[in-house]
Amino acid sequence: MKAIMQQPLRIKPQIREAQKKNKWNIVRGDTVQVIGKHPESGKQGIILEVNRKNDRVTVEGVNMYTKIIKGDAERGVKDRSIKKERTIHYSNVNLVDPVTSLPTRIVKRYLEDGTKVRVSKRSGAVIPKPEILTVRKRPVSQVVTDKDTADEHVWASTYEGYKRK
Repeated sequence: MKAIMQQPLRIKPQIREAQKKNKWNIVRGDTVQVIGKHPESGKQGIILEVNRKNDRVTVEGVNMYTKIIKGDAERGVKDRSIKKERTIHYSNVNLVDPVTSLPTRIVKRYLEDGTKVRVSKRSGAVIPKPEILTVRKRPVSQVVTDKDTADEHVWASTYEGYKRK
């Protein structure tokens, strides 16, 4: 009865706006500059992480805070503090133009060979996608265990005409 009486969860307006987006111009590995009235305005850095669900990005060396990690007296580990990056809203950063090194908006265009590229509105230069995108963030597991199905069994159960040689 208590579950029925609970009010439905309200979705925050920021998350509702993020769900409406289907195009993202900034990806992991891009060089961006903080713009607007943000306290870190003018700083440049590389995108470490893009959180599309919340419409936020993490920029290397920008919007830093001190995180205190508690120690354990029994094991002889002392308290320590580390610097970490906080996320910034997607609207507070702009891509950096590779020619002028200034923040720029971009437009999508097609080259003669049919590839879709990002083009800087400031200088008209093509902004290539970063090479880091070709590397997976979490590598695919290559460990084979006894619980994995052997290829022969998969082929035999999938195709009726399969015969062992």
